[in-house]
Amino acid sequence: MMKKIQIAIDGPAGAGKSTIAKIVAEALNFTYIDTGAMYRAVTYKGINENIQLHDAEALEKMLRTTTITLKPSEQGQLVFVDGENVSEAIRSNEVTSNVSQVAAHANIREILVAMQQQLAANGGVVMDGRDIATHVLKEAELKIFMSATVEERAHRRYLDNVRRGITSTIESLQEEIALRDKLDSEREASPLIQAEDALFLDTTNLSIDEAAQAILKLAHEKTL
Repeated sequence: MMKKIQIAIDGPAGAGKSTIAKIVAEALNFTYIDTGAMYRAVTYKGINENIQLHDAEALEKMLRTTTITLKPSEQGQLVFVDGENVSEAIRSNEVTSNVSQVAAHANIREILVAMQQQLAANGGVVMDGRDIATHVLKEAELKIFMSATVEERAHRRYLDNVRRGITSTIESLQEEIALRDKLDSEREASPLIQAEDALFLDTTNLSIDEAAQAILKLAHEKTL
């Protein structure tokens, strides 16, 4: 039986983290935890309740009475906010363009990180986000920092938007992703940086399956 290790995958927007992490988790029979979806859920509810997203105290007050649930399904991981399935709603352009602002609040990160650590406590998890290896799962047995060029990430996001029926242009997505990289890497609370003991994986020229197989190979090496 395979050892139930923690696998932490970090990287910028559009690097393919979530898609690849899901495949890895399924192949290993591990639990997949999409931390980005948790921040999107907070952003979604904040927008719906007309809370100013720069108001960290108001967002914290809201979050303290909010239930965020992640549930696996045949369609992938489903995200529920207070019992409502928001899996598609949290992928809207409005949420995407505001989530970095919410994720920059130290108090919001503190609450969600505690939730994430609790979910991962028993191991056998694949968790992806921006600060998993550096902050959330510092003791993870396998740490990956995944990235790709801005151009490639914008192209992937464009194709994803087409599939979801969301209107966008490659140019606007490149600008959006470059700005998000800047915000995520320069924020004071747990900025996006590669952990010293993380392995770098450039997915620019890799297919989803190739990237997943590369991580699975590393995971098997860690559990021998």
